[in-house]
Amino acid sequence: MELSKRLEMILENIDNCDNLVDVGTDHGYIPIEAIKRGISKRAIASDINKDPLDKAKLNSIFEGVDESLEVRLGSGLETVKVGEVDTIVIAGMGGNLIRDILEEGKLKAEKAKNIILVPAQNPEVLREYLYTKGYEIIKEDLCFEDGIFYELFKVKVNEKEKTELEDIYYEVSPLILRSKNPLMKDYLEEKIEKYNKIINLINDESESAKERKAFLNEKVSILENMIKYC
Repeated sequence: MELSKRLEMILENIDNCDNLVDVGTDHGYIPIEAIKRGISKRAIASDINKDPLDKAKLNSIFEGVDESLEVRLGSGLETVKVGEVDTIVIAGMGGNLIRDILEEGKLKAEKAKNIILVPAQNPEVLREYLYTKGYEIIKEDLCFEDGIFYELFKVKVNEKEKTELEDIYYEVSPLILRSKNPLMKDYLEEKIEKYNKIINLINDESESAKERKAFLNEKVSILENMIKYC
């Protein structure tokens, strides 16, 4: 089974475990491959729609792991019991939705040894939630695929870890910055380009427009300074 860079990044960050759940599993690639590689003894492929689960079940049969993979229909973490899984994977949906899934399933998240999260959009929303709501950030990672940067969070619940960062560090991970990730320079340059385009579109001379422009120019300046350390 040939996997994308994003899925490979997820698998590389899953620790050996007894049972994992993949929320929003799509074709079931993550749980199937986790079993095949001996990363997880058993796995649950969970999705809110039946069609992806049918595909996941069929793929598990083709790959010879159907006895170790269970498919469950439902939303978020409602498909698993408290303490049933030691690893949670949630990927392929927006940061706002992942945040809501974690909040609604907090009791289940608390029992997991590792939680792997890869938002498709709005990673800054998810990062702020994780830092301020008692999650220990074990690792963050980054990959680039089909013109999109994907950010990965490897976390676990730890109420002692509550902290607040400056807003810019919810947008740009301090952990990825410190890790000297080779993609970080391109990642920052893309953000700078995006903000410069917005700045150039602000032609209004109102006070609110001037304040918005000054705010974005300051953000660009901070990002440009970050690049010097990449």
